[in-house]
Amino acid sequence: MANGVSGEPVLVERLAWPDIRALTEHGMRMCIVPVGATEQHGPHLPVNVDTLAATYLSQEVSRRTGVPVLPTIAYGCSLGHTSTWPGTFSLMPRTLASVAEEVLHWAIASGFTRIAFFNHHATNFAPLRVALETIRHERPEAKVWIQNFWEISPRVTSAYGEDGADVHANVAETSMLLAIAPELVRMDRVVDEPDRSEGRLFSYTVAEMSVSGVVGRPSTATREKGLALIEMIVEDLSQKVMAALKEEPPDLAQERTPPA
Repeated sequence: MANGVSGEPVLVERLAWPDIRALTEHGMRMCIVPVGATEQHGPHLPVNVDTLAATYLSQEVSRRTGVPVLPTIAYGCSLGHTSTWPGTFSLMPRTLASVAEEVLHWAIASGFTRIAFFNHHATNFAPLRVALETIRHERPEAKVWIQNFWEISPRVTSAYGEDGADVHANVAETSMLLAIAPELVRMDRVVDEPDRSEGRLFSYTVAEMSVSGVVGRPSTATREKGLALIEMIVEDLSQKVMAALKEEPPDLAQERTPPA
């Protein structure tokens, strides 16, 4: 059985139930749920970019930390991509919230009481937060953490936003795919488009902000940039995971004790 120490990721989908029980009985109460999306990523990238990235990066973190990874949620809240381009398959926000909530309930039933959603699509966050709020109320013994990949650390944020603040299918995503699955990248189709969000106060769909579905400069992507970004993400996120394994809520007992 994969145990992380051997350098193999711990993939729950490949374990039998006695193996999963053994994990939790030996103290591994944390698990990772990668969250991706299936949506257009311009003319040069496949529609499963977010799912590929979330899965790969989560498994690399598991390889370093031993924390098990559940199967990836491959459909996200992608309404903003509209039906302008084929290839977007979106859940409604309330549907994704329900899916996440039910995954949490079953993870808890399997013995995992610290569940981390590792999210690779921006508009998944609000539905995931709804699920967190619900579970925090209904199952206080469990703790939920939502981590957007582009917010792991200042240096990761800087790398994701190299070519703009509101980007999509940009240099970072294209570079990562060149490192993870180069056979799926069509650099001969690359289109660059600027980030047109600066100074605007309202939220617009991708179709209102981009002609091609791209925002950013994917033409500057390289495999080397992708490898560097992946290493940055996995290193910084693994450190957070190791801290999360030991984290406890503050002890407020003395502060709540009335003075004599």
